[in-house]
Formats: sequence, C-alpha cells, structure tokens
Amino acid sequence: MGRGAKGTGLEVERAALTSCSSSSKLSRFHRIVLGWDYLRLLRESGKRHGGDGLKRLKNTFDSVEEYIGNFEPLLLEEVKAQIVQGKDEEEGRDWQRGAVASCEEADALHKVSLAVLDVFQEGVYENDLLLLSVEKFQEGIAPSAYAFALADHRGAKETFTVLTYLSGEVKILDNMEPEFSPRLLKMLQVLKTNEAFLWILKICSLSTIMREYTAMHSIAHLPFKDLILSASDNSCRSISEGQAWNVPKPLMDHLQDCLNSSQLDAIKAGLSRKPFVLIQGPPGTGKTQTIIGLLSAILHSSPTTVRSNGGGPCAKQRLVMSIEERHNHWRKASPWLTGLSQRDLIQPIDGDDGFFPAGNDLKPEIVKSNRKYRMHVLVCAPSNSALDEIVLRVLHRGIHDENDHVYNPKIVRIGLKPHHSVQAVSMDYLVEQKLASMDLSASVGGKSGGYADRDKIRASILDESAIVFSTLSFSGSALFSRMNRIFDVVIIDEAAQAVEPSTLISLAHGSKQVFLVGDPVQLPATVISQTAERFGYGTSLFKRFQEAGFPVQMLKTQYRMHPEISIFPSKEFYAGSLEDDEFLKKSTERLWHVYRCFGPFSFLDIDGVESQPSGTGSWVNEDEIEFIVLMYHKLASQYSTLKSSSQLAIISPYQYQVKLLREQFCATFGEKYDQVVDINTVDGFQGREKDVAIFSCVRSNSERGIGFLSDFRRMNVGITRAKSSVLVVGSASTLMQDYHWKNLVQSAKERGCYFKITKPYASFFSDANLERFRVQSKTEKKIQEMENFVAKTEIIQDRMDEGQEGQEGFGEDPMDADFGGFEED
Repeated sequence: MGRGAKGTGLEVERAALTSCSSSSKLSRFHRIVLGWDYLRLLRESGKRHGGDGLKRLKNTFDSVEEYIGNFEPLLLEEVKAQIVQGKDEEEGRDWQRGAVASCEEADALHKVSLAVLDVFQEGVYENDLLLLSVEKFQEGIAPSAYAFALADHRGAKETFTVLTYLSGEVKILDNMEPEFSPRLLKMLQVLKTNEAFLWILKICSLSTIMREYTAMHSIAHLPFKDLILSASDNSCRSISEGQAWNVPKPLMDHLQDCLNSSQLDAIKAGLSRKPFVLIQGPPGTGKTQTIIGLLSAILHSSPTTVRSNGGGPCAKQRLVMSIEERHNHWRKASPWLTGLSQRDLIQPIDGDDGFFPAGNDLKPEIVKSNRKYRMHVLVCAPSNSALDEIVLRVLHRGIHDENDHVYNPKIVRIGLKPHHSVQAVSMDYLVEQKLASMDLSASVGGKSGGYADRDKIRASILDESAIVFSTLSFSGSALFSRMNRIFDVVIIDEAAQAVEPSTLISLAHGSKQVFLVGDPVQLPATVISQTAERFGYGTSLFKRFQEAGFPVQMLKTQYRMHPEISIFPSKEFYAGSLEDDEFLKKSTERLWHVYRCFGPFSFLDIDGVESQPSGTGSWVNEDEIEFIVLMYHKLASQYSTLKSSSQLAIISPYQYQVKLLREQFCATFGEKYDQVVDINTVDGFQGREKDVAIFSCVRSNSERGIGFLSDFRRMNVGITRAKSSVLVVGSASTLMQDYHWKNLVQSAKERGCYFKITKPYASFFSDANLERFRVQSKTEKKIQEMENFVAKTEIIQDRMDEGQEGQEGFGEDPMDADFGGFEED
C-alpha cells in the first residue's frame, strides 16, 4: 500500500481536520444530551415509554436522512438508559467539591474549568458524564440549579475542563430549538460568579456511544453507503474478474485439506472481492478456524492479473488516494474520540477453555522479497473477551504463507487491559519494548519516552503490523488517525453481537472489503433501553442484511456437540442444515451416558417454586438449586474426571440464580469449588464450551410466563455449550407456554430423554432408581437378546415334550415364530 506524506505538519493538519469534523457532528449530541433534566430522566425511567415519535427500524432505507432519522432517536433512548443505569451504580461514588476557575462560551457550549482534588481527577476520563449542582442532592430536597457536563480534558495540575449546555432543553430534534429552563439559567448565573463552588458527581462514560453517534452521522461519507442503506446484493457488486484474489497453490492445498466445504465456500466468497461478505457460524462449526484460514488467504493472495513471478500491474490494483482525498475522507468519516469504553472493560475468563497458553513463543515474520503484495487487515470484535480469543488462536496456530509455511505475522492488539497471554502483542507492551531499545542520547534533549515519541512509535507499529486487532469501540480512537496506511480489509467477529452504529465505527478506515462473521440466532447485542430494544435498536447490521435477503455463507459442519445434543438446535434454529462430523459421536461418548438421565441430552422436569428477591429484578428457584447440587454430587462422586477438572458448567439466564448457586456450592463443597465447577450466566458462556452443561431454567408458574427466558437466542446458547451432555432442569408446564421451549420438551419426550422429578430429590439419585434408566451396551443387548431367545426356545421345547404344541399352529419353523432377530453390528 502506498504511503502518504509524512511529517509533523501533516499530523497537525490532520488533527485540525479531525477536530473540525468531531465538533461539527458532536455539537448536536452535546446540545441534546447536556440539556436533559437528570431528575426527570430518573422519574420517567420506571414508566413504560410509549415510544412517541419513534419508528421501528426497517431492513432497508431510501436515503441517508431516513436512516439517521430512524436511528438517532433510538440511540438517544439508549443514552438515557445508560444515564439511569449509572445512577444505579452510584454506590461507592461520592459527591466531590469543586471550584469554578473559569467559564467561557464557545459554539453555544460553555467550557468550565474546575479546580478539584487529584483523587477525583484520577477517576475521571474524557467523555465521562458528570452532574454539576449548586447543592448536593438529598432525599426530599429539590435542588435549584443543576446540569450535566462532559469531561473534556485535563488542564493544570488540579483542574480539568468540562463542557456544558445551558441555553435550554432541546426536545424537538427536527428544529433543535432549546426550550427555556430555570435550573439551567440559574446554573449559568452561578458559573459566571467569581470563585463559585459546585458539587460534582460522576454518572457514566459516554465514550462508546458518542463514537457510535458520530459513526451513524458519518454514513453519507462511507464507501459502502448505498449498500448499507439498501442491504441489497445488487449494490454489492464484485470487483472485476481480473482483480479477484488468486490463492497460491500450496496455500490452497492446505486450506482444502484443513477446512470443510462450507468453510471453503465462505473463503472463496471473500476471494471474489465482494465488498460485503456475511459468514454465519452456528455453535461448534469452526468459525474462528475459518477466520484464520481467511487471514492466510487474504495476506498471501494477489490479484489474478499479477503474474506468478511477482511482476505485473500490482500497484495499479491498490487503492490510491491523494493527500486531499485522504484529508477529506478523514474529515468526513473519521471523527475520532478518546476515552474509555464500558464494553472494552469486559475481560476474558482465564484459561478454562484451553485458549489461553501460558506464554507466547513468537517466531518473527520473514517477508520474502518476491512477495510484492501486502494487505493491511483490521480485525474487530465487540468486546475484549471475543477479541482476545481470536488473537490467541492466531498466536497459537499461526498463519500459513504462500508456501504453506506456518509463521506468526506482525500483529498488534489495541485496547484496555489485554489478557496476560496476549500481553506480548499488546500496543502498550510493544511501545515499551521499542522505547527500551532506543538510544536515549538520540532523543531530543537526551530523553526518550515522551508523548511525541510514544505517538510516533504507536503509528509505526500500526503501519508495520499485517493484522491490527481492536474492539469496535477502540477502532474509533485517535490512535488510528496517525496511520500512514489504510486498512484494505475489515473482519468483524461476533458481528451479530454489536448494534449497527457500533459496527459502523470500524468502516471509516478506507477499506474496500468487509467480512461480518457471527450468528444472529445466538446472543444479540446488549441494549439497556427497553424502549430502544422494542423498536429494533438491538438488531445488528448482520441480522438486518440477512433479513433483507442478503446472501449468507453458512458454516454447516459442527465439531462440538454429541449428535443427540445437536438434533434439536439444528432443526429448531438452522432449518435442519447442521451436519455432525463423522467422528463426533465416538469422541463425545462418556461413561455416564450409561444412564439416560445423564445425557447426552435430557430434560429433568421439576415443579419448583420461583421467587423474585426484593430489589433485584431477577428470579431464583431454590428447588432447582437443591436438585442440581445433588446431581453434581452424584456425578462427581461416581466419575472422577468430573471431580478433578473444570469441564462441568452450570448455566442460568438469571444473575441472582447464579449468585445463589455459587453460594450453595461454596457452602457444600468448599471455597475451591470454582476450580472444578464453572457457574455463570448464559451471556457469560457465549463462545465457550464445556464437557457437561447443566442448564437451570428457574421459571416455574402457571400464568406469569417465562420473561426473557423466551429469547430463543439465549436458549440456543444455553443448550449448545456442552460437548457430551446437556442436562436441562426446569418446569415443563411453565416452559411449554413458549413455542420453542414447547418444542424442546416434546423432542425430549419423543426421544425418551424426559424425566419427571418429584420430592424427595435425593431418592432420584439412588442406585436402585438410576438402574431404571440404565442404557444397555451393545454387548449387554446381545446377551439379553440371546437369553430371551434361549428362554423362549426352552418354553417351546417344554410344550412339545408335553404334547401341547398344537401341530396346526406350527406351520412354519418355530424358531422364526415371534422372536424376531437381532442384527449384527
């Protein structure tokens, strides 16, 4: 990829363009949000919003104006919900006292410099939403002057700057005219008073949602604008045949040997160079394996017009942008913001699924001189957990080059708090390594490690890396604006778990091809606002495209679940299209399968009692907890592999049920129970697998329904985490109020996997009772059939000896009368 001009002058100019773009698009956001009445938001949060003025999102849009007009109000509803949730998380946060050092008006906003204690500044980051008030909020006392403010940047040692909007409240988005507000007017008067004091409370971070807001407003300037609006394959034309990718034969041979037909089809769809490629990966179908194969193909293929010796018009096939075009692109489509993302704070779970090796023994990449074409790839995911999993897979398995040699490419992982096993490729670590190798005397003033040095090193690492890994939110950080290269390809893993504006953040880097990889029938994006959710804000770009008829490459062969587990999800969620790997049944057979109630699939019907602890909003079922503890004790005491490993999971959709399960297991089995049993929510198990999974449904009632347990996507995730056994514990009569759960219960009954449980629960696990559910082995079946055959033969012989055989009744061989036969294996 050709490099743009370098130098501090270009960086300053680019920063100015970025700042201009950011202020023009975010000024509207600031005026809307910062004018809101905090106390009114809290009062209205408990009421069901009728959705006045909101429109349900469609699959296709006719114009940019329609697109933004539909998305913006729903995004603002999500902002309100985040603010209210921030109030619920205020415990442990204290009001801080601050002094107004200065107050200046700029672009209809007021910039206020506040003098505060250092301890308060340490916990406040750029784009954090703060509440300013003349009086500290107290129960029963109405404050007279208060307003929202947004942390802008730090000033001197004990001051920092905030932005606030005091002209009034904007209630009608079409005209943006502020309505008079006495509290804001009084706040303005206070701020203009010399040496005024205010109370300050941190509410939440708006960094991620501000990036999403800006990305949404940038859609008009994205190269994929028409495609995103129409969601039509007709807008997604392949680049000319001469520019399709050609995979070198050794590499293609490797891909054909290691991937199945549906995985290869997905990669070939990408090689056709369609701008958008959607890959659906049901549970256990090798989604990450496909991504790694795709990376190998992308990094080491070339346009078909390039001759095998490396000659030909390679340079002509690459995206070339003039300085003016690049400036215009960055100004319109890359309004970078800085700050912390709440989604980026999600951390991966350490090490129980085999994807977190103890260290990284990296082999340096060797780029051969005859490799003329080098792609620059951005790989994104909605959270740190999903991102680190794919980084670890790349580190662990490596990438195959054009000669089918395995190596570790130059990669960098960007974002907060990387897992210890990817530390060696994290941006901060790589920067420190380069600084340590620098000659101190070569730096200005004999010093190194300043902000300027670090920024240059970060930019060089981005430029040199073949693959850059980032969360979706962090792909909108200022760091990316310093690159001298664009990204040729963007791959978004777990794309169905991201709201559409979040996905748009990663598309403003000049790329010409995007891969959306995910599964819309697994967990959706997290949307806090129930109102926004009802109107479709939680629908991912992947799902919207799919519902509009956009072609999807589906991975069909699953390698995780015992075939008895995969039967139901394949039929219920994937139209029966999932296929089991031919060796899967044998590899997932376990000793405990000798009892039908222990799997591979079973539904254990318990009419327990559900309850809702006060103030939790969650549900619990202590009867199910009692039964699950007994079941685990029986399994662990009889099968040592389940007692000495962490291959058993207990999953529930309800957080409070998870809390009580953990407490009960701790009390029963000791504090180290979590080393052998993994207890978590359905959301906490997305993308993970265990040998055995016990699913606690919790809900048990006749008329209240099953709440968000009715989300079939959570159901799908919950029952597909297990490799050998999934044991569903719940009230059949309650669950059968729902369509999908009714089908599951009926499937269990039809397959002889349904068990009715009554108290006392301990009696169910007695040896005598379990013997009723014992499954005979093939040898036992043959022996039993032979014994039955011999017994019947003896009875006939006795009758014949007694002269009671009734000659007329035996016109055929008595050995064939009514015994049937038994087939050989």
